[in-house]
Amino acid sequence: MSQHINQLLEWQPNPHLAGLPSVGADSHRNAMRHVAAAVTIITTHDHANPIGLTATAVCSVTADPARLVVLINKNTAASPVIVEHGRLCVNVLAGDQEDVGRVFAGMMPGVVGPARFDHGTWDSLVTGAPSLKDALVNIDCRVIKVFDESTHHAYLCEILATRERAGGEALIYLGGAFHHLPHS
Repeated sequence: MSQHINQLLEWQPNPHLAGLPSVGADSHRNAMRHVAAAVTIITTHDHANPIGLTATAVCSVTADPARLVVLINKNTAASPVIVEHGRLCVNVLAGDQEDVGRVFAGMMPGVVGPARFDHGTWDSLVTGAPSLKDALVNIDCRVIKVFDESTHHAYLCEILATRERAGGEALIYLGGAFHHLPHS
């Protein structure tokens, strides 16, 4: 069986740049602290438990077809479950949901695993992945491709359902801290 590889296999890196060293992890982290990002909770579930984590590495890919990419560290509990079950929900947090973002980021000592879902009100849309009620938007997805990139998996997702909240501030992460941004 042939598998379609969606990559420009004939493309080659610029030879003048290929041999240059890249910056270290600390330089990268410091640079990325200057990039404001929406705070999301990525959720999924196996057959027994809901699983989720706070993440900022979510990006729209195309509108037609409706696709986005989510990057998650392979060492999280969610990553192998997403690989196995092929579903996730991106819950974009509102400013008044910072406490829930902190819980799912592991910033609340002693609150781990399914106990995280005791914070916030949860239901589901199409895939069965947990959806946070009153998030700015819930984006329920099926995973269509998984890319293995160093410490992370990049999940290319097709959007099956969305649910929007009417109004509210956005929660963003910038400079190592949460900030509230008025929604216009």
